[in-house]
Amino acid sequence: MSILRQKMIEDLQLRGLSVRTQESYVQAVRQLAVHYHKSPDQISEEELRQYFLYLANVKRVSRSTHTLALCGIKFFYKHTLKREWHTLDFARPAKEKKLPVVLSMQEVGQILNCVHTMRYRVCLTAIYACGLRLLEGASLRVKDIDGQRKMVHIHQGKGGKDRCVPLPEAALLMLRKYWTTHRNPIWLFPSVHAVYAPEQATTFMHESGVQKAFRAALQESGVKKDATVHTLRHSYATHLLEAGVNLRIIQGYLGHASPETTAIYTHLTSIVHAQASQTINDLVSQLWQ
Repeated sequence: MSILRQKMIEDLQLRGLSVRTQESYVQAVRQLAVHYHKSPDQISEEELRQYFLYLANVKRVSRSTHTLALCGIKFFYKHTLKREWHTLDFARPAKEKKLPVVLSMQEVGQILNCVHTMRYRVCLTAIYACGLRLLEGASLRVKDIDGQRKMVHIHQGKGGKDRCVPLPEAALLMLRKYWTTHRNPIWLFPSVHAVYAPEQATTFMHESGVQKAFRAALQESGVKKDATVHTLRHSYATHLLEAGVNLRIIQGYLGHASPETTAIYTHLTSIVHAQASQTINDLVSQLWQ
């Protein structure tokens, strides 16, 4: 490991950023260095400007990918190299106003029924049943499950926040039954690399396997939506809202810092739209009586 990379990692640790964020930021700087075939401390501000133009106009990366690259590179130059470059202040891409894809409960069932590997099917079901992020689901620990209270304790979620979410009875029974197939003392979903001795696995299974299993199931299911594993979380929130659960409660379950983030689901629920349409229809009818 180079001295420069080590210093950046130490700076990230001092800032208290999660291991996953540290890895993503270091990777962003590494990709920049590979692009120019030289150490990042030898790259000029104009080259940095051209790199972000390359990401936007040539590679056409998504807003999230662009933002992650910017955050990692900005941290490196601002905190590790102590360079205040104006390029880093206006290279952020414009905000997108796209609504997330949402699956109906029937479509969720169709897709999950097409996941044929048990560990992936159970993990994806838990992600939907509890509204979890992919990493939160894959890294569930045995001690996170409170069977008596029927709750799941999520440790160090996005933003380093803990939260508790309800665990449906059927999901609890499913997790217990699956755990008996490996009996790992720590992980609910032990690493697949330890498939012949899962009880000895020292880490959880990688998220990429879960993503591949979901994509294969989506294709087999015949559901014609551009869905991802994260779509299960969006669908969970939308279905709770349709069932009449208060938006503030859903905000807590999802771990959102702002109610505005959760409020997007009011634009996605068909029941809410139907109720609104009926209300407007009643009002207009009264005007023409």
